[in-house]
Amino acid sequence: NCTACYLVKYCSINCQKDHRRQHKRDCKKRAAELHDELLFKQPESIDIGDCPICCLPLPLDQDKKSAFMMCCGKFICIGCDYANQNREISESRHPTCPFCRNPAPDTQEEQLQYIKKRIEANDPGALTQMGCYHNERGDHKSAFEYWSKAVGLGAIDAHYHLSCMYLAGDCVEEDKKKVVYHSEVAAIGGHPKARYNLAGVELEAGRIDRAVKHHLINAKLGLDESLDVLKMFYKDGFVSKDDFAAALRAHQTAVDATKSPLREEAAVYLKFETEYNRREEAQRSQSQA
Repeated sequence: NCTACYLVKYCSINCQKDHRRQHKRDCKKRAAELHDELLFKQPESIDIGDCPICCLPLPLDQDKKSAFMMCCGKFICIGCDYANQNREISESRHPTCPFCRNPAPDTQEEQLQYIKKRIEANDPGALTQMGCYHNERGDHKSAFEYWSKAVGLGAIDAHYHLSCMYLAGDCVEEDKKKVVYHSEVAAIGGHPKARYNLAGVELEAGRIDRAVKHHLINAKLGLDESLDVLKMFYKDGFVSKDDFAAALRAHQTAVDATKSPLREEAAVYLKFETEYNRREEAQRSQSQA
């Protein structure tokens, strides 16, 4: 078979080479169609999937509504983390991971020791997180190395980070082809931010129909930013009424699927805790002044 388009079968490699000149145009066209079928297929879920404890979809806002466990490499929702903390306080237990029950690290050094053990086990999530750790501290070279290794192990989020790196030219030369390649792999894997960036690339190139498709997929995954873009496209006539209505319904369904009473309770508590810490810090600053 021709492994690019699957349209033609050959009896030998020589036969395939002889037919290449006649087949090239049709092959390229069909290969592009197959690629688009895969790229614009609605993912079943976002790339990080469900919380392994409550089995509800994890929210898109990972920084505020889920946590990465250094010990086992799992993303846990704030609801399950909050419930675990309450149980430990009521039973006077030492803090542990909600999933694997390993003791929670007390210092950043202990956190790094945990994640290094996961890296030694070739955990793609741990490699991705270590890349983020170095990138936040300006060590783009180390971040690139960790993300590149994570990509080789199938880490979707690492593809997204590499696409951003090639876009900004951090530690590597700006490369639009690699930006598109890594963004497409991440988007196919269910990464909404990567797909959002792809929509921007398509819009910049004047391919509004393709940009609309990306935002429709993202809205159905629950991404607010894509829904906002679709509202503007709808006003300008680039999105039909039926498509926009379907996107609105699917967006609400995706958002509702991530909610639970425990997660909402945890969010209220975290908001209170953040405000309390902010006020305490402000009072300390005033007393020192």
